[in-house]
Amino acid sequence: MKKQKIFYRYCRYDGKPLKAKREISFEFKLVSRLLLDELCFQWNKKHLEQAINYSLENGEKEEFHRLSKAYKHFIWE
Repeated sequence: MKKQKIFYRYCRYDGKPLKAKREISFEFKLVSRLLLDELCFQWNKKHLEQAINYSLENGEKEEFHRLSKAYKHFIWE
């Protein structure tokens, strides 16, 4: 029995380059979205608290009332 030989030849592809996409699993998407939401929530709450404290220190009543209404959304706990 003769040995079979295989020869491979490289042919360069001349068409448009193809981009391969890899899907991210649903769990990773969900966890990343929840983490970003939590980080944004904490940053906005901290920033608003600093603005409220600044308005209290400077005696700006109108600014304090406006900021305190916005802060109510952050203390639903």
